[in-house]
Amino acid sequence: MLALLLGGNAVAETLNFDNAPAGMPPEGWTLTKTGKGEPKWTVEADATAPSKPNVLKQSGRATFPVALKSGTAIRDGFVEVKFKAITGSEDRAAGVIWRARDADNYYVVRANALEDNVVLYKMVSGVRTSLEIVGRKGGYGVGTPVPSGQWHALRCDFAGRRFKVTYDGRPLFEVEDATMTDPGMIGLWTKADSVTLFDDLAYGEVK
Repeated sequence: MLALLLGGNAVAETLNFDNAPAGMPPEGWTLTKTGKGEPKWTVEADATAPSKPNVLKQSGRATFPVALKSGTAIRDGFVEVKFKAITGSEDRAAGVIWRARDADNYYVVRANALEDNVVLYKMVSGVRTSLEIVGRKGGYGVGTPVPSGQWHALRCDFAGRRFKVTYDGRPLFEVEDATMTDPGMIGLWTKADSVTLFDDLAYGEVK
């Protein structure tokens, strides 16, 4: 874990899972799901990891596998992760969560390698709703290539009701929503039969 000062008003932490035993669930997390199924979150060695040797792998199957970082309570800040979509015939997705109250109430932005798009949702009482992009009427997220078997970076900066999404270092879109305004946990997310690797999870709070 690394702690970095950002401009004197925020502290960012980066988790790379390299000190955790391979084959085991990571400590300090609530490993759960939205909906039904059996998610499987484990630390695994991976030669392609952005920071070697380990990654966090989701290889189970559930409606929405969810991993929430214990002890986080952020209202305004950011969450960012590097991910690699491996397989999945029903879905092939990776997402980051913020302002989570529990496994049924949170915001999530996800990239999908089958649909080649990035979409931001709110999950309220276990019901997922996509949110409209600022400056555009209708539509569903933003189309962008999400090649399987490659590492990508997905980030959301959130402050008040405004959320800014960045994918592979490129600002993609912004969303406004005021459904959940209290501080909450950050976390990671997949869908259905997605097998996904995660590394270098960074998050921080802006005061």
